[in-house]
Amino acid sequence: MQPMPSSSLTLQPRRDLVRPWDTSDAHQRRRQAASRHREMAMSDPYATIADADASMQQRLSDVLELRASDAQQQAMLRAYLSEIELPHGARALEIGCGTGAISRTLVESLKFEVTGVDLSPVFVARAQELGKHLPGLTFLQGDGRSLTLNDASFDLVVFHTTLCHIPDPVAALREAHRVLRPDGWLAIFDGDYPTTTVAVSDFDPLQTLVSAMVANFVHNPWLTRHLSRTLVSVGFQVRRLRSHGYTQTVEPTYMLTLVDRGADVLSGSGSLTPDAADALRKEARRRAQAGEFFGHISFVSVIARKSKPISGGGS
Repeated sequence: MQPMPSSSLTLQPRRDLVRPWDTSDAHQRRRQAASRHREMAMSDPYATIADADASMQQRLSDVLELRASDAQQQAMLRAYLSEIELPHGARALEIGCGTGAISRTLVESLKFEVTGVDLSPVFVARAQELGKHLPGLTFLQGDGRSLTLNDASFDLVVFHTTLCHIPDPVAALREAHRVLRPDGWLAIFDGDYPTTTVAVSDFDPLQTLVSAMVANFVHNPWLTRHLSRTLVSVGFQVRRLRSHGYTQTVEPTYMLTLVDRGADVLSGSGSLTPDAADALRKEARRRAQAGEFFGHISFVSVIARKSKPISGGGS
């Protein structure tokens, strides 16, 4: 690849779109942008996935499988699963299993017996198809906040990038506590979504797309920052909380899905013209081809054990 001219490496903000950084208006503009995202935000489609049209469910199922195939995502999964001490044959439940990628790993790598539960009939059907060759793997359609499973019947419950999409995460955690055996394990892995960025300069227009995606596809982007207190209130003992950095620069296939979904949101709401949204999609891909793309999300994993319930709710 030929070296890019230095002038092409930095995105220069348009003066008619942003004001100079050295004025007090910069902070106000960011607050106004955040307010616009909140006002236009639609309901997180994952939160009501069973009600979404089949094409939306199919598209999101493709994203789930794409992300699960990513080497960095697989490394983060292995890292937090390595902290769980259970023998082969342990019974595990994945709440919000999606297309079953994590459940398949629990069977194939850890030799657990696994039940996956998800609201989406499309996700469950695809999970059943992809996992049909694995014994000890079952998928059910259901709501993690009101499980039809017996008390104290599992050794491990997993929420993998799921809890942030559940409108009442405390209800789901209480159900996890109920179905776990005494001293059972809980594993949570989720995005710290306020850290999501593709910006390479101040006022980078691509960041507007990613911010719109987070505002419209994540019910509670701040969930990980309250998890420890919430888990204690429900009756868990937190064993470990750690962060996992996820960065894509070369072939940023997953981060480009965030750009595309944000572009769809903004063009669909009328905040961007279709031509402007398409131009930003092309700019993201130009950066990727030129070696100029940067995308990052911090993820958080929490490993906990079931303990005596504590009265009162969490937040």
